[in-house]
Amino acid sequence: MTVVVDGRTLSAADVAAVALHGARVVLADEVMPRLARDRAVVEDVVDRQVPAYGVTTGLGSRSSYALPREELALFSARTVRGRANAVGDPLPVPVVRAALLARVSGIAGGGSGVRPEVVRLLVGLLNARVHPVIPEVGSIGASDLVQMAHVGLVVMGEGRAEFEGEVFDGAEALRRAGLAPAVLGPKDGHVLCSASPLAAGLGALAVAEAGAVASLAQAVVALTYEGFRANTSPLDPRVLRLRPAPGQSRAAGELLALLAGGELPDHRRARRVQDPISLRCAAQVHGSLYAALDFATAALEPELNGSGDNPVVLADSGEILSSGNFHTPVLALAFDTLALALAQTAALSAERMQRLLNPAVSGLPANLSPYGPERSGFAPLAKTAQALVAEIRSLSAPVCTDPRYGADTVEDDSTNASLGARRLRVMLGRLRQLLAVEALAAAQAVDLAAPASLGRGAALLHRAVRGVVPALDDDRPCGVDVERVSEAVLGSAEVRRGVGGLLG
Repeated sequence: MTVVVDGRTLSAADVAAVALHGARVVLADEVMPRLARDRAVVEDVVDRQVPAYGVTTGLGSRSSYALPREELALFSARTVRGRANAVGDPLPVPVVRAALLARVSGIAGGGSGVRPEVVRLLVGLLNARVHPVIPEVGSIGASDLVQMAHVGLVVMGEGRAEFEGEVFDGAEALRRAGLAPAVLGPKDGHVLCSASPLAAGLGALAVAEAGAVASLAQAVVALTYEGFRANTSPLDPRVLRLRPAPGQSRAAGELLALLAGGELPDHRRARRVQDPISLRCAAQVHGSLYAALDFATAALEPELNGSGDNPVVLADSGEILSSGNFHTPVLALAFDTLALALAQTAALSAERMQRLLNPAVSGLPANLSPYGPERSGFAPLAKTAQALVAEIRSLSAPVCTDPRYGADTVEDDSTNASLGARRLRVMLGRLRQLLAVEALAAAQAVDLAAPASLGRGAALLHRAVRGVVPALDDDRPCGVDVERVSEAVLGSAEVRRGVGGLLG
């Protein structure tokens, strides 16, 4: 599998292919000539000693300081070394790969002025699987300077990098992979640190996984509908057209597609005229998740395919101009919105599970135990569900409204976009576990309700759950069952393809 990077068309799916599945990266034919034209402008500005931020002047509060000509290349290396101040555990390899790819794409579109050899080396790191060690904490969203500087160290043959499962100093990792360090020239160091590729890369992985989890949530709801014998009239297109909220018609249509082939699409087969909100309004809540995903995708694409550099190089006019393109308020807002939508989805999942346990509401044995009230059944698992919801809810707190001081008087706002993306990874993992809890309860409810037929999507998920976990008879530890369903069912590529095929 190969991903061609042209600086214009990189998608979240492309990022996932490279970061998670090891796809090879190739630069489009037009990229190197584009970079060469931009670099010529940098060399001209340097030769003429035209004041240009971070090229012939200092950075931040030192932008009025003119750098001596003989110091420019050394200043580039110092820019990297002085900013490699991130702390915490190393980011996972897929996240590092996503960030590297996002930076390559941002540079490939033009505007950075970096030496083309530097981009070749970044691509070489990806294809040789040399992964700079990047600590997890350091970005405040005004570029991912502090963390991306750790990539710059490895490019220079410094820092640390993982290669074939071992961590080496940067120079040794490059040598073992058959790569050579780059010699940085003017502006190169700043380009390696600039923009927000960590936020974009993390965000791309989160958006890709959130899309998959949203589809899985739909399948779990369909299974719950079957066990509860829910009323599907709220999914009727005629009902939804009367208040066409974003995403709800899509979510409702998908639920009907997953239920197709069973009895429930005919709402007259339902047990009740009106169900609890957690079932009745599933399309509205999942529709809001789809709307949030659309917003996140729209905010993410310019970050993956645009120049987040400051300053930017304009080859046509031969200028280097100051830029605010590194700032990411829309991206941060989109990540916060997606986090809140995930929290809404989680809350309803836990409530549906509780409704299945209540015989007065579900019409099923108490706590879904075939023995009735003298067994605990799934009741203790409801506590696990609420604990997962509590953690998801705490992680959904907005971070874009919490700006922090950056540097003197010139960096007086930040977005925390990288943090906003990083917490999404944790939230999605917890949500998948929560959906596994609901899926277990829903599969048990189906076994007890014994409907004459199941919809195709519900049947697919029921078979998958029963393939790894037997129905609950006498009380047993269920935490391990949740983990099995989360990993072997909801994490299964086969199940995800199957659900995706039914959703079209």
